[in-house]
Amino acid sequence: MAKVLSDKLFSVFFAIHILGSAVLLPAVVVEATWCVARSDASIQALQTALDYACASGADCTPIQSSGLCFLPNTIQAHASYAFNSYFQRKAMAPGSCDFSGTASASKSDPSYGSCMYPSSVSTAGGTGTTTSTTPAANPSFQTPPSSGGTTGLNPGTPPLLDNSKASLGFMVTVTLLPLCLLLVFSFTFRPM
Repeated sequence: MAKVLSDKLFSVFFAIHILGSAVLLPAVVVEATWCVARSDASIQALQTALDYACASGADCTPIQSSGLCFLPNTIQAHASYAFNSYFQRKAMAPGSCDFSGTASASKSDPSYGSCMYPSSVSTAGGTGTTTSTTPAANPSFQTPPSSGGTTGLNPGTPPLLDNSKASLGFMVTVTLLPLCLLLVFSFTFRPM
């Protein structure tokens, strides 16, 4: 009797081990993406979008005069850093790398020298939520003009985060694991 019980317990723990491993295996790999200023954007459009990014949650401290990304001191370089900071802090949400057509996504890391562009929410120092900071360099903030389409930023409307795949994976894990354990226990501890 003790041998039968130990065999059944072994099978239960083995099943739990296998099920636990199987549930944890699926992983989503996200390729690094950066948001940079478009080279064909006008200086005025870049400045307006830069002001918007800095006022709407981007970390613009590194592009201030004492920051590691101040040089080269160009609107193009500063806008690229601010756009990317905003994009990463918004968890690369759809529409958060447009800035009225002045920015585009890139798979090439734009970092140079000691100026490191963040490549995720964690390296951007953000939480994936909307924060508001006032830009130190330009207190006269204006929102960028709308491009007339449905893409890009609408002032006052934060980008939506689409975490549906993450939620689905969590629900499947939470639902399937107890169900599998119930099945294992019901077949293992049947009356003889």
